[in-house]
Amino acid sequence: MAMKPSNNIWIRRQQCPCGDWKCYIQYEGDDLGSVSSHNFARKNGFSIRKARSTESQNLGIYRRDFVCYRSGFNQPRKKANVEHPRERKSVRCGCDAKLYLTKEIVDGVMQWYVSQFSNVHNHELLEDDQVRLLPAYRKIQEVDQERILLLSKAGFPVNRIVKVLELEKGVQPGQLPFIEKDVRNFVRTCKKTVQESDALLNEKRENDLLELLEACKAMTGRDPDFVYDYTLDENEKVENIAWSFGDSICAYTIFGDVVAFDTTYRSVTYGLLLGVWFGIDNHGKAIFLGCVLLQDESSHSFAWALQAFMRFMRGRHPQTILTDIDSGLRDAIARELPNTKHVLCIWHILSKISSWFSLPLGSQYENFKPEFDMLSQLESVEDFEHQWNILVARFGLVSDKHIALLYSYRASWTFSYIRSYFLARTLTAEFSLSLESFLKRILNGQTCLQVFFEQVSIAANLENRTREGMQYMHVKTGMPLEEHARNILTPYAFNVLQHEIVLSLQYATTEMANGSYLVRHYKKLDGECLVIWMPDDEQIHCSCKEFEHSGILCRHSLRVLVVKNYFQLPEKYFLLRWRVESSLVSVDDQNAQISSDDCAQAFHSLTASLLTESLISKDRFNYVHSELTSLLEHVRNMPVINEYAANAAANNISES
Repeated sequence: MAMKPSNNIWIRRQQCPCGDWKCYIQYEGDDLGSVSSHNFARKNGFSIRKARSTESQNLGIYRRDFVCYRSGFNQPRKKANVEHPRERKSVRCGCDAKLYLTKEIVDGVMQWYVSQFSNVHNHELLEDDQVRLLPAYRKIQEVDQERILLLSKAGFPVNRIVKVLELEKGVQPGQLPFIEKDVRNFVRTCKKTVQESDALLNEKRENDLLELLEACKAMTGRDPDFVYDYTLDENEKVENIAWSFGDSICAYTIFGDVVAFDTTYRSVTYGLLLGVWFGIDNHGKAIFLGCVLLQDESSHSFAWALQAFMRFMRGRHPQTILTDIDSGLRDAIARELPNTKHVLCIWHILSKISSWFSLPLGSQYENFKPEFDMLSQLESVEDFEHQWNILVARFGLVSDKHIALLYSYRASWTFSYIRSYFLARTLTAEFSLSLESFLKRILNGQTCLQVFFEQVSIAANLENRTREGMQYMHVKTGMPLEEHARNILTPYAFNVLQHEIVLSLQYATTEMANGSYLVRHYKKLDGECLVIWMPDDEQIHCSCKEFEHSGILCRHSLRVLVVKNYFQLPEKYFLLRWRVESSLVSVDDQNAQISSDDCAQAFHSLTASLLTESLISKDRFNYVHSELTSLLEHVRNMPVINEYAANAAANNISES
């Protein structure tokens, strides 16, 4: 029996971090509306079945016929060669209720329309407590299937399994959405299939993990700095395996201050949990640092993964690690990385809010969501605690297990608690999208571990990274400290700092008696911030803690530095991780960037002078406009020269 490979071996982890096996998560994009929807037939006391579908080469399926479940008559069957054959009474009675759908092309657009409809039945329609027992509506959901199989493997008889499910779901006897007969049939059907499937999956997992291990050994020949580690189970089979590349280890020396450990995917084929370590580079992009495959999600497995990663990175612990909510992972981090700040990614939490609260709150959820978002961004711990209690009481969530879970973890995800943790802008939407983009590149369409390993090695290769464009960064204020920062920071970091510089012009300063400053917006759009300035060693601290949080000075500190007549920012406020010189590119690429900047600056100066001269008279303007239009057309038609010639031209312009 050959096993057909899945189109994609990776799916998102589904079990809820609250620890309740009955609570599963639906991610954004799932059809939450289907939970409460009821089809027409069920509301009217019957069920339907497909009668016929008609297909053509041009239109595909162009007709679908649905009929009442009691439509037609059973054909007489050949009697089995047994002494006492069972006579089963048929429910079919020739009911003529039907719905026929037909597809046609109208004005070039394919449309479905109802060609026939009749809701006239020749039998009694059922009440709601009866219609739910029709075979069409007796469905065993996936979560119940897993529970039934688990109890069956533990030796529970079918009648006891049904009683356990009734107790766990808190329903009266006979009120499950299926009956004992359905459970019995399900167990009988699955028992042999599950045994065969388990054997095949175990064999495939063992073989593929061995191939992955061989691929790791082969990689050491191509990448001398490649590292890997693995564990064996009691049967000497590969259990867990982790690896990292030489480029990733080199990148960690610069960008290993903040690490995101993503564990949101697992393999449906192998039952393995995937963990990927990421950093953020000086262009705000996610960079691959390491990868691990674990047999389970226990604290012990996570601890081994963290130990392996630290060995790969030569024992240097990150300042901060970001993860999803997971109690086992939390315990492992506390044990293995005691001096590292642990932060829960806010986007992981927000992705669960809908599935946790939309159904319990119903129509109130639309009011709850924005209030929760605002609550997570409050700056003061006191304000958060006060507003949290109000929110919980207002929406009646005092006894909700997910609210209790979030509150117990509040010191790891709310901005008011983590504002002083260094996160290097990993909580921004841009970084989240960059991380998700990387994961999609390595996960989509992978059907075996060896192909997955090769895809990871390609995506992690720094030579394949998209280079930052050789862009000219315009100054907006003309302030000397802005000009100074432009020459040191990457375009990404400079744009963030430049935004703060521009906003700093809207703030007023009031000097206090002890030499500190109160800084506030001129329209009082936000609260006051206290900025402490220590001139002896040029230290500046703001109560907003933006520099401690992102490594880039805030508008309040910049305003005080301008007041103190600073024309250049102190070197200590240009972190190495945000500088151009820290880019994970070759020296030639950096020289190209510098040459491009020189070229752009020269043209910027010329065009500024040209604009000033051309505005003196209309004749001058018309002449300049005509000549520039002609020049632009001529340049566009020129053949593209190589990069070396472009750099040489830039140098000649600078010298002239």
